[in-house]
Parts: sequence; structure tokens; C-alpha cells
Amino acid sequence: MLSQLSPAIRQYLVVTGNYWAFTLTDGALRMLVVLHFHGLGYSPLDIALLFLFYEIFGVITNLVGGWLGAHLGLNRTMNIGLMLQVAALAMLLVPAAWLTVPWVMAAQALSGVAKDLNKMSAKSSIKLLVSSEAQGRLYQWVALLTGSKNALKGVGFFLGGALLMGMGFTSAVASMAVALTLVWLLSLVLLKQDLGKATNKPKFRDILSKSPAINVLSAARMFLFGARDVWFVVALPVFLSQTLGWNHSQTGGFMALWVIGYGLVQALAPRITGKASGKVPDGRAATVWALLLTLLPGGIALGLMTAVDPTTVLIGGLLLFGAVFAVNSSLHSYLIVSYAGRDGVSLDVGFYYMSNAMGRLLGTVLSGWIFQWAGQGSAGMQACLWVSMAFLLLTSLISIKLPRLNPSV
Repeated sequence: MLSQLSPAIRQYLVVTGNYWAFTLTDGALRMLVVLHFHGLGYSPLDIALLFLFYEIFGVITNLVGGWLGAHLGLNRTMNIGLMLQVAALAMLLVPAAWLTVPWVMAAQALSGVAKDLNKMSAKSSIKLLVSSEAQGRLYQWVALLTGSKNALKGVGFFLGGALLMGMGFTSAVASMAVALTLVWLLSLVLLKQDLGKATNKPKFRDILSKSPAINVLSAARMFLFGARDVWFVVALPVFLSQTLGWNHSQTGGFMALWVIGYGLVQALAPRITGKASGKVPDGRAATVWALLLTLLPGGIALGLMTAVDPTTVLIGGLLLFGAVFAVNSSLHSYLIVSYAGRDGVSLDVGFYYMSNAMGRLLGTVLSGWIFQWAGQGSAGMQACLWVSMAFLLLTSLISIKLPRLNPSV
């Protein structure tokens, strides 16, 4: 059956399979670390610090990883990412007394490098597997890869909790390390050897994009993801737990389901934005959807200021925000792959996802700081939501400068 598929589709399936396997372990590992160290009595701030290097090294990896991909080939950077994730898992198999905050931060830093090497390689590879004329197919493939990844990340949250309850921390981590090692060995055999290697070897200074369209899209992406994480990463779970009285299972389960739903909407984004009628999005579509999203955090904040039940306001608003944000994210993921040059595609994609990682890092830090500064509770959540709205307004204004057609720059 697989032998009857075209080489491009077979490679797409290998890339997608790698990305899925990695994403499952990434989501599961995050939940394992949060739940395990919470059970050991670590404070929320200590647990947040465990993931600080994960985000910081994501910024560095995306910036340098694109250059590596252009030199070594995307097959190698993807396989290096899988190998580093196995190493990060192995670092957590040491005796319990060794699992100090610095040691786990180092393991998470390695995992952050692995994750962004894997993501940059997967997104860049699709550009090379689809004809330049087939923009509709490119949009569908990018949306499917991105949406399925986020849905599986939510599944990974459930998987991590189930493995922790059923096997314990050490056995759960060991089982994931073994499974991912098998995926890595298969990838070494199946993934095309010259995928994404640039014809003209770029110099290290070329890691900074010279394309105006990509620079504008990257700036918009940074504020877009900062707008999500400024209220989603720290403020939301603390608000659900402390203010609304949810237990850890309810909070973790809801956020996992939200991520799964978010991923499903991402995969359906081509239909939502008009692909069924033969349209592919451009800068105008990105601007319109960003403006629509801008209204939602402010609406949720105003709802929390009224006598309406805060649970209803927050959950209803979050579901609507997740759906519209998913379309924005999918549009951006398509546009960067469309704008990127075919020779050395990973340079452009890596630079763009560096901005994505910067947005996540900015949002994560601000989420904790603003929520605490504003007094936590409803006031803290409202403050985070107003900052989110401001970030989305910046995203919309920046997006106005995006090309109105779909050029290949």
C-alpha cells in the first residue's frame, strides 16, 4: 500500500510520524514533570522555573537551527532532535536524590532544543515536498501537520498523567525513552538524506532574514503568541485552581481538552478560511483574523467585571478565543512556509519560529509577573487579558504590512 504512494507523500508521512511521536512525548513529559514535582512539594514558582530554560533554548535553537538545517539537511536536524529528546528523558532516570531543580532545568533545556529542531525541520520539509504552484495543497498539509501536532500535545498531557498513575515517574520516563528510540532508528532509515540541504551554503550571518515579508510576519507572530501565553500559561491555571476552586485533575484535564480542540480547529482552518472555494490566505486574511481575535480578551475581561458567573465567562470566552486563535496560528504557519525560499528554507522558517519562541517566553514571564502584580484573583486575570488585547492590537497593526498576494520571496 505505501509503495503505491508518491515519494513526496511517503516522506510527508515519515516527517508527520516523527513529529507526532515527538509531540506525544513532549506533552507527556511536561505533565509528568509538573505533577511529579508538585507531589514532591515544589512551589508553583519552582515548577515554572523548571521550564524557563525550555523556552530560552527554544529561541536560540530556532535561530541557529535553520542554519544547521541548510548545511546538514533537514533529515539530520530532525533526527538530532529525536536523539536529544531521548537524551533529555534519560537525564530524568537518575536516582531521585539527583533530581534537583538545576538538573531538571538542564534536562528541560535539552528538551527545548530537541523540540524546536524537530518542529523547524518538520515545517521546513513540507515546503520541499509540495510544488510551488500547489499553494492550496501546501496550506492543507501545513494545517494538518500543525493541527494534529497540537491535538496530540493535549493527548500527551493525558498520557503523562496516566503513565504517572499507572507506572510511576521513573518507569513512565523509561517507557517513553524506549519508544522514542525506536522512532529515531526508523527515521534514520526512512527519511530522505538530502532533504532541505541548501545548494549554496549560507554563512552564519544569514540566520537573520532579509525578506521584508518574513520579518513582518515574524514580528506579528511574536505578539500573537505572547498574547496567548500572557494569560494562558500561569494566570489561567492558577485562577481556575485558587479562584474557581478547581482541583488539579479538573484544571489539567480542561487545559488538555482545550489544546486538543485547538489543534482540531487548526487542522480545519483551510475550510474555515475558504480553501474549499479555491482560495488561499494572504496578508489581508491574517490581518482580518487578528483583528477579530483582538476583541476577545477585552470581552472576557469586561465579562469578569460584571455580575455574570466568572466560570461561564471564562470558559465560554476561552473556547471562543481558542477557536479564533487556532485559525490565526494556522494562517501564520502556512504563510511562513509559503514566503520561505526553497533553497535553504530552514533559514527563513527557523528565524520565524525564533520569534514564535520569543513570544512564548515573553508571555510566560509576563503571565506570572502581571498576575501577581495586579493582586491575583479576578483582578490579576483581567490585567493579563488587557495586556493580551494590547499585544493582539500590535499583531493586527503589524499584519497590515503583509503582502496581499502569496509571493514566494
